[in-house]
Amino acid sequence: GLLSIGLVAGPAVAQDGLDRIAMPDGWAPEGNTTDGERLYAGSLANGAILAANPATGEIEVLFEGGEGLIVAGIDHDEAGRLWAAGATGGEVRAYDAETGELLQTYPFQAGFLNDVVVTPDAVYISDSFVPQVAVVPLGEGGALAAPEEAFVLPISGDLTYGDGFNANGIAATDAGLVLVHSGEGQLYRIDPATGASTLIDTGGAELTAGDGLELVDQTLYVMRNRLGPSVVGQIVAVELDEELTSGSVVGTVSSDDWDVSTTVAAVGDDLWSVNARFGTDATPDTGYWMSRVDAPAGSES
Repeated sequence: GLLSIGLVAGPAVAQDGLDRIAMPDGWAPEGNTTDGERLYAGSLANGAILAANPATGEIEVLFEGGEGLIVAGIDHDEAGRLWAAGATGGEVRAYDAETGELLQTYPFQAGFLNDVVVTPDAVYISDSFVPQVAVVPLGEGGALAAPEEAFVLPISGDLTYGDGFNANGIAATDAGLVLVHSGEGQLYRIDPATGASTLIDTGGAELTAGDGLELVDQTLYVMRNRLGPSVVGQIVAVELDEELTSGSVVGTVSSDDWDVSTTVAAVGDDLWSVNARFGTDATPDTGYWMSRVDAPAGSES
């Protein structure tokens, strides 16, 4: 059933700055993003969206959600909008990042719309169950497209789908899109014009359970959500070449504060992740939080 969500968050843990921000009980986060100042996170429970101040821990619920709504991945764009992937709900929604107002809904024939990245030209959403990328084109100055202008881009080439979760986190550079395949732990370049996929040579890097991606310049932070039943996940910093043909690991970091951290957002040299707590019963009273770690040594942010 749906979770009713209390909108009052507890105090954050303050040491040298914040290392943890409490989220409303029952929130069930999966995706997070940032505009460089505020953090934003969606809810798997009812599609709600909140904003958090990483300096103070203050929480503001922008959109209170609704029955049947889900937010998996989320991304912020230059026009001050939040783009939310609707997972099994088969739709992508655009919200005003200040007011939480729903601006537009884009329905797709999809399996599991998982993660989102916005470029000046379009919004791209990974589908973990169907080998395709969902695309919402953007008009001049980032103008919103009509719902019927959205389309899916079939994936061809090196990236193949099997059982379970396949493509997960998505990022974008001038050279193309980057997808992580969770099951096999590989990175792929996707041509946003054709859907052609090419394996990125990461030199045997361990990226299984790869979930959210955060790209800062050419450093890709790959969040590995869990490495085993009782093993905390890991953020792997991969330095990508400009053509997206290869990448090398330049650092890793993990935290005992994590409980299945799924996605990561960079604010300066801080990496903030949400704890989805998969494996813990999600009730209206279940506690959730965001965790901060320093960007891994050796990576530039």
